Amino acid sequence: MNNLPRSQRIVSGLKARHRMERIFRAAGFSALLLGVVFLGVLLVSITSKGFLAFQQTKILLEVNLPFDINSANYQSIMKKTLRDMFPNIETRREKKELYAIVSSGAAYELKKFTEQNHHNAGRTVDVWVTASDDVDMLIKGAVSRDDQPEVRRLSDVQLVHIDRLIEKKLIETRFNSGFFLNGDSREPERAGIAAAMMGTFFSLIVCLLLAFPTGVMAAIYLEEFAPKNLLTDFIEVNINNLAAVPSIVFGLLGLAIFLSIFGLPRSAPLVGGMVLTLMTLPTIIIAGRASLKAVPPSIREAALALGASKVQTVFHHVLPLAMPGVLTGAIIGMARAIGETAPLLMIGMVAFIVDIPKTVLDPATALPVQIFLWADSPERAFEERTAATILVLLGFLIVMNMLAVILRRKFEIRF
Repeated sequence: MNNLPRSQRIVSGLKARHRMERIFRAAGFSALLLGVVFLGVLLVSITSKGFLAFQQTKILLEVNLPFDINSANYQSIMKKTLRDMFPNIETRREKKELYAIVSSGAAYELKKFTEQNHHNAGRTVDVWVTASDDVDMLIKGAVSRDDQPEVRRLSDVQLVHIDRLIEKKLIETRFNSGFFLNGDSREPERAGIAAAMMGTFFSLIVCLLLAFPTGVMAAIYLEEFAPKNLLTDFIEVNINNLAAVPSIVFGLLGLAIFLSIFGLPRSAPLVGGMVLTLMTLPTIIIAGRASLKAVPPSIREAALALGASKVQTVFHHVLPLAMPGVLTGAIIGMARAIGETAPLLMIGMVAFIVDIPKTVLDPATALPVQIFLWADSPERAFEERTAATILVLLGFLIVMNMLAVILRRKFEIRF
């Protein structure tokens, strides 16, 4: 090799470098393609399961509404209606299996329908009630008729009842509005994410109101006004370290301070938002300082040369130019906060919440915690609701990231 002319050695070296470059590009493209494939498989799996939760099986019943709305026994009315539809049912076991094809909350749905249609009291009307989760799984095709009864959790007699309802067109799938309007429930067919969505909304509002102004002001002080000494260096190092601290540590901090010392209510969005604020602040401060540092020094020098004070220079000239980056950092920090589960578990937001919270002090849960709870439930129907909640959470994250991009482009000023 050394005996070759210099020109040939150069050509040989170029070929080797070009070959290594092609190998590197191929490896990078393969890694990207593999990541896209894995992500696609994950999204297809979640979507295929979660899509089923957006539909719910309903059964049409002809119900004789009671005259006395308040004192009527709607459970008995529901059972009598089912017995009238299937008059051949006699034994206690057969009746029990018959009653099990509708949701345990069907009587509550009937009561609500009667109160809304009190002018039809004493008449026989058609009422759509929710089917049980096992019937819902069968109609959607999540379980097969060929499975063993203990697997499909429906007896052969119940299959006959379902076939008869299908034949008479008394059963169908409809959009599951209850998934977005109901709170949590032990029964999968009645469970919804309304309480979790409101809890997430209130927590994010508290987090935004506390973290954004505090983080921006801290970034402005550290970057524009703070003297460069050991104290500010120590603060900067700790802020950078806090950005990498596991989120559960912030949950422990919130448990020790907000709940144990301050005595704030457990499982409240106020406490959840304050814990998420602690976790989000380092991200906002770091992004804010980077945005302020990116503003050219000539902007500051020009403002000062025209007689502006230091405060006027920062707030009238530097901060507006840095605002796109500041907003992007804040939204990214909020997007991270919306997906956190561990800190919320530590402050009690893992509670079973049926009622939808109205204020930041009401007991609540959050979407990530709701996913955690449903993923641990043994009922088969909770699997699709878990996947559907993941899709809703991903939708929130996509919207927030799109908002960050839009705001950055809207307020961006090129210099």
